[in-house]
Amino acid sequence: MSEVSVRPDGAIEVADGGQVLVYTAYAVTAPDGTTVAHESRGGTMAAVWASAVGEAFVEVSHLGHGPEGGELVMVVTRPGHSPDVALGALVTDEIPATVPESWPAAVDLAIGLIVHDTLDSGTKDDVEDFHQRLLGVWFGHG
Repeated sequence: MSEVSVRPDGAIEVADGGQVLVYTAYAVTAPDGTTVAHESRGGTMAAVWASAVGEAFVEVSHLGHGPEGGELVMVVTRPGHSPDVALGALVTDEIPATVPESWPAAVDLAIGLIVHDTLDSGTKDDVEDFHQRLLGVWFGHG
């Protein structure tokens, strides 16, 4: 049976039958040891990468650059569970005075992936509130 857990270092593991995938905000290590990163961070992924880990289907996407660029979002679909979503570095504790152009759009797309909670960024309401604050800075009202 596939398990999804958050490690003490903040990385997220998807494990099943000896296969383990490790997700961080900027890279994913597949069960075969392959590292996947966005091309802006020296990887080969342009938009989406997918893999199976036992019963789990894992989809990793680059929805747009966030605060640093190359941020990855992960959705894990498992039988009998709501999708598990990790937003990595798209949602931050602080919003800088200047917001990169694609960041608000990337967070908007990510909101559509969340059912209730994320693995790393709080509830859907938390992410929606963050998005509104981000838009406020983008439009000069923050």
